[in-house]
Amino acid sequence: MGDRLGLGMLLGVLAYSLFAMHDATNKWLVEGLPVPEVLFFRSLAILIGVSVASRGRVVPALFASTMKLSLAARGALTLSAWLLYYTAARQLSLAQLTTLYYASPLLTTLLARPLLGERVTPLRWTCVGIGFVGVLVASDPFGVPLSVSTGLVLAAAGMWALAVILMRQIARRETSMLQVFAQNLVFLVVTGAMSLWHFRLPHGLEWLLLLEIGLFGGLGQYILFEAVRQAPAAVMATVEYVSLIWAFVLGYLVFGNVPDLAVFAGAAVVMLAGGLLVLGERRRQLRA
Repeated sequence: MGDRLGLGMLLGVLAYSLFAMHDATNKWLVEGLPVPEVLFFRSLAILIGVSVASRGRVVPALFASTMKLSLAARGALTLSAWLLYYTAARQLSLAQLTTLYYASPLLTTLLARPLLGERVTPLRWTCVGIGFVGVLVASDPFGVPLSVSTGLVLAAAGMWALAVILMRQIARRETSMLQVFAQNLVFLVVTGAMSLWHFRLPHGLEWLLLLEIGLFGGLGQYILFEAVRQAPAAVMATVEYVSLIWAFVLGYLVFGNVPDLAVFAGAAVVMLAGGLLVLGERRRQLRA
């Protein structure tokens, strides 16, 4: 069990690192392209990749699945969360987006027991709380004004928390490849219809970046689905905070946002939360 938890956390760190690079590229793309169109091309690239990787077996597996409604619901929740998130990305900085979106791990931890029956230990609650404090320190949430954009991000956080709970429920019965395929099939259909009203043909560089987010998004999703097979939802909620460090690194490299001392202090607190969780869970498993 201890080895599985460690593997799950390691996979989670890798997945959220890929998502951070994916999100930074998306933020750049949505400044020039409609959000549904970006998600449409991204989903198309992922679906092609999954079909090739599975040698077409994922399609009959989807038809045979007994969890079609859960797969569709998770796809709809995730799509809604991302549409709201990337719409808000046009008005908020990467740091502000990160701050507000990190209400999600707390909600995931809160829902893990009633919806999944998972035992959320005091250690896990403590680490999630410490991680969130680190996000607050680094991102200066008190400098985020109340606006429609902030409301959109908070709504996205709630939807993502529910999607993570559904992800773990589905992972108990279906493969990660099937989850990736089903989710992006929902994305493709809905965003394709939405793109009909506001379509702009991407230019050369945008095509390359769309291919990039398809690669990072597809790999990130698959690795994350594998991670939740190994680690409880409350543990994965703490792992999600690793995106904070990437958010500020990429914010500086891509958008020229210069981090201040508070950023480094907050990142240190986040790393402390992750370290405490690893050590505490390891000790608990050894005692067991």
